[in-house]
Amino acid sequence: MRQSQLFTKTLKNISADEQSVNAKLLTRAGFIHKEMAGVYAYLPLGLRVIEKIKQIVREEMNAIGGQELLMTSLQRKELWAKTDRWDDKNVDVWFKSRLKTGADVGLAWSHEEPITDMMLNYISSYRDLPAYVYQFQTKLRNELRAKSGILRGKEFLMKDLYSYSLSAEAHEEFYKKAIDAYLRIFGGVGLGKDTFLTFASGGAFTQFSHEFQTLLDEGEDVIYLDRSKKIAINKEVLSDKALEQLDLKRKELEEVRASETGNIFNFGTAKSEQMGLYYIDEKGKKMPVVLGSYGIGITRVMGVIVEKFHDDKGIIWPESVAPFQVHLLELSPTPSPQSSPTRGEEVYRALRDEEIEVLYDDRDLTAGEKFADADLIGIPWRAVVSKKTGDRVEIKRRSESESKLVDLKELIKELS
Repeated sequence: MRQSQLFTKTLKNISADEQSVNAKLLTRAGFIHKEMAGVYAYLPLGLRVIEKIKQIVREEMNAIGGQELLMTSLQRKELWAKTDRWDDKNVDVWFKSRLKTGADVGLAWSHEEPITDMMLNYISSYRDLPAYVYQFQTKLRNELRAKSGILRGKEFLMKDLYSYSLSAEAHEEFYKKAIDAYLRIFGGVGLGKDTFLTFASGGAFTQFSHEFQTLLDEGEDVIYLDRSKKIAINKEVLSDKALEQLDLKRKELEEVRASETGNIFNFGTAKSEQMGLYYIDEKGKKMPVVLGSYGIGITRVMGVIVEKFHDDKGIIWPESVAPFQVHLLELSPTPSPQSSPTRGEEVYRALRDEEIEVLYDDRDLTAGEKFADADLIGIPWRAVVSKKTGDRVEIKRRSESESKLVDLKELIKELS
């Protein structure tokens, strides 16, 4: 992409209401636009990051047998009434409305009930199981605490997977595979060394759950971490009984702040029994299906990455999720005949021909303005062509201060 054609621009001043690092930097750099508290639009640069995160997640979900689908956001009251989760006393984040027919509807905050209801059409025999389905879907939650930029919003993009298993043992086997897949996902997006499986409360889902908490000084959760065992326990469920269950010793735990980036829930057979989802086993016996639910906040992960990887100049994207691989800056290009491209144009075309994702800053701005924008946007590599560099290209990593001069072949080799 040519930066001159990118409709967004970097901003020096944004609303004073934005207090979080992720909201400030993503807004100033042109990745997001705030519609209202807790609600953001994702602009071209931001959407590219989201798609990179989604693909990392998608590959891991497919690898453990997940099949992708897409459910509707409109929810029927009667489905959720069956499990007592329509009641605001049990779930207090609903957005609810009414159709012109008079029927009550909700806007999806989760999808266990409708997906389980759908499965009534496809699961009747032991031969139909297991079934693992997932989606990337916009969730809407009427959060009173909509704050911290895209870390906690009223509207956000989520990956939610649902597992339907024959037995508790079969479910547990898949559950462990999902944990491993999640740890690979967080490693893939650059958060691996700071993300830990955490024992927590199930909230509106189940009595207990597992979270994936990423260490973050500004995080809203307090967890107690055993680094040697790579496991943690949320402060809200810290007790002698829980410590005993997890074989943890209080004196060996480190109190840290963290941000929840994923969670998984074991529903057992309770929800299937409520919804009437049964199968006939090999002996002809009617059995309830075992359900698990597995979520990752895609946009939340994006916000946590920015909170983790930035400096006083801007964002520092991990290469795996960056909107582009390299930011090519052309400084004071020498005018040339119409038929003869500038040096920047030559490098841009060469990188594009090698399918290297490049944002080409071809704008008529000063070198200082271009460097400042490059640092703010945070693409992993910066490549500069100018009179000073001649036939070569100056390259540096966004995370490093040292640069070097290379020829075009070396540049392509480095970026490939």
